[in-house]
Amino acid sequence: MLITGRHKITHKKTRVVLSCACLIYLIYPVLLLAAMSCVTEFIPQVSEERELLVVEGLITDQPEPYTVKLSKASPFGKKSEVIPLGNCMVSVTDNLGNRYYLNEQSTGTYVSDPAYFRGVVGRSYSLNIKTDRNAGGFTFESSPVEMIPVPPIDSIYYEKTVIQEKTEDDPQIDGCQIYLDTSDPENINRYFRWDFDECWILRLLWPVDNMKCWVYDKSRTIHIKNTTSLDESAIEAYPLTYITNETDRLKMEYSILVNQYSMNEEEYNFWEKLKTLTEQVGGLYDVVPYSITSNLYCLDDQSVKVLGYFSVSAKSSKRIFIKDKFEGIIDRYADCVTDTLPTDYPPSIDGINVRVWALLVNKSSFTSPGYTIITDRKGCADCTDRGTTTEPDFWKENKK
Repeated sequence: MLITGRHKITHKKTRVVLSCACLIYLIYPVLLLAAMSCVTEFIPQVSEERELLVVEGLITDQPEPYTVKLSKASPFGKKSEVIPLGNCMVSVTDNLGNRYYLNEQSTGTYVSDPAYFRGVVGRSYSLNIKTDRNAGGFTFESSPVEMIPVPPIDSIYYEKTVIQEKTEDDPQIDGCQIYLDTSDPENINRYFRWDFDECWILRLLWPVDNMKCWVYDKSRTIHIKNTTSLDESAIEAYPLTYITNETDRLKMEYSILVNQYSMNEEEYNFWEKLKTLTEQVGGLYDVVPYSITSNLYCLDDQSVKVLGYFSVSAKSSKRIFIKDKFEGIIDRYADCVTDTLPTDYPPSIDGINVRVWALLVNKSSFTSPGYTIITDRKGCADCTDRGTTTEPDFWKENKK
């Protein structure tokens, strides 16, 4: 793979307001894939046949609602089915004696009130869950975790790479490697984790109403690194993500928002084990799922297991835009045309806007009859099949 150029975006070492994140990340969906992937089935020695509590959610110090999702799943060794768990009492407590309740917005989804709850760096937080009688009436709690401050991200930058050289028979194909630099001059943070949100412009080839959209996606890979073996807590050229030509992210304009989280050693070990499990060759899980220790436990019965880890973290974020030209990017809409019909009145077409969609309507004239070009792929005629026509605020701000 040939590197053709590095594009580095930096910023001044200014003081920023850190955002705190109390993350409740759960391993159950990955465990499900693991159970399906192993060559030899392994069933942990669990005496109880009761269902397992599964938790997921994200709480930060930003002025927005935070969500915790609860569900129940079958014990290991049985056909898995995740069912939202409603009628629970969910709250977060801190080391000053404050308690913040989350309200059930829909079955299994509990949301905070941003007017009353925002995390503070330096405090310790615990998650508290009380299930109703139908779910056993158990009380669950997490160990208190201190929120450690996190430094700002120094820079995010990219390198254009050549996946395939141009020849007489083959076109050039480019890719894009995105890197991250970060450091903590005070050496407080030794353990880091990152995730990111992506957004890019999609423009369809045909003159339809919803022709231009913004498409969103999130990271699905665990990104962690520690600096415990270094004299200084500094990380350079961390390979965050690689974008190939097999996606249309780089077709027009692309943006990535990277979030950086602080961690203690215990949480880092949790993510490291989970990362190892998800990267096993030939199957996601060759390691027994129960080897990943949770900091959530049942106060009433120690044999009741919980899948997940309550994380408390400060958070800093940085965004970049990529407007470079990349060769050989896949065209997902090259084969949209299904048929051409002899009518310039699309409502007369059987199944219009249900099974088929109009790409182009040519009105009849004195010299030629009218016709309509149709497709059987909704995404070819309506970009909202993948994205939204509403331009993001951060995109507008970048134009200024």
